[in-house]
Amino acid sequence: MTLRTRKPTGAVPWPLILIEGGEKAGKSWASAVLSASPKVGRTFWVDVGEGAADEYGAIPGVNYEIVEHDGSFTALYEAVAEISTIAADTLKAGGKPVVLVIDSMSAEWDLIKDWATDRAKSSRANRKRLAEDPNADVRVPMNLWNDANARHRKLMRLLMTFPGIAVMTARGRDVAAIGDDGQPVEGKKEYKVEAQRTLGSDASCWVRLSRDAAPVVIGARSVHAGIRPGVDDPQPMPKDWSLEWLIFDALKCDPATARVRDLVEPRAEAVTPEQIRDEALRPATGFERIRELYAEAARLGYDDVTLMNGTGDEELLLPMLVRLGNERRSEQAPAAPRADEPERPPLAAAPEPASAPRVTRPESAETDPVWLDLIGQRIDQIRTREAGTKVYAEVVAAFNDRTCTPADRNALLGLVTAKVAAVMAQREATGEQAGESEAAA
Repeated sequence: MTLRTRKPTGAVPWPLILIEGGEKAGKSWASAVLSASPKVGRTFWVDVGEGAADEYGAIPGVNYEIVEHDGSFTALYEAVAEISTIAADTLKAGGKPVVLVIDSMSAEWDLIKDWATDRAKSSRANRKRLAEDPNADVRVPMNLWNDANARHRKLMRLLMTFPGIAVMTARGRDVAAIGDDGQPVEGKKEYKVEAQRTLGSDASCWVRLSRDAAPVVIGARSVHAGIRPGVDDPQPMPKDWSLEWLIFDALKCDPATARVRDLVEPRAEAVTPEQIRDEALRPATGFERIRELYAEAARLGYDDVTLMNGTGDEELLLPMLVRLGNERRSEQAPAAPRADEPERPPLAAAPEPASAPRVTRPESAETDPVWLDLIGQRIDQIRTREAGTKVYAEVVAAFNDRTCTPADRNALLGLVTAKVAAVMAQREATGEQAGESEAAA
């Protein structure tokens, strides 16, 4: 690899502004007023779950176009992609910068969460749970939360590299603070932006509005108006502030020199747990290939990764690969060796990675009553998803070591899954950012 370097330009990139705050704090109003600025060109307004776009068109001087869509994420993404192309072409033609307003990103994340929940409803476990109780909680597994965050990230890549001015609104409010044990802290509140958890860090400037306090800049990535975390307090803005003033005067964005943010997305070089799982689940994947996938998963340290298996239930990846390998091996009829080829040793005798779990005959297992009592106490003490994953792994290991019968294993794994789901539901109900528990949002 030849090292390539360049000198920094020092130019201010096109801003991605986040305006958040409580209800009726003026987020949409400030966004609409920006379209009246003589320094900007066409303004496109994408309304997602707010319904304010038509009414604010009556503000004197505003000039924006409402983007019509069907409310789906696909339509939202395609609209932003098309507006991005229009903005780039406008700059090439020497026109004024295009403005994109998304009102709001809170509704965008709600849309994606609903999409993940709808997908989770189709799993075997959730179908059974809903059949028994139509009002039961739908458990969204980790792999679907990963898909949800990936979908949001896809949109954010467009916004972070938008060749013009992008403005996002979001709701914010005080919620109960959550302690290290996963429980609400009595009498303590903390502020939360109701959106995907990385929204604030992705924005180049973060503004908070309130009905009873002066507007403040929470953070800004700027040489000219930056705020040092832990050193500078959030900066109050003047009473006559506007987004035009913030972008062109405070942040010093110069349309003549502004550029798209130089965003280099990290590229995964290693295969993901989901990719290993998906290949192993394909009917055409044979025993030898699953053995290779097991070795790769063990090498990458995926021993504690839990994913949804082919029946919609959650299962640790390595035990899943062992089970699938045994199934494929039993399905494959042994081929007769050629006369000129020495007979190969049985596949069961082939060397496995040192960390491979031992799968024994279920009928030979007996549950250790002392261990059963201790693991029951461990399940009661689960307070985080990570703790639940560890207990889950202990139960699987006990079954493989013949200290737990299949019936007890299934019952215990059901208790672990239910406990983790209850913990996550309680955190969501008390206002904790959902993505933090999944990350992962």
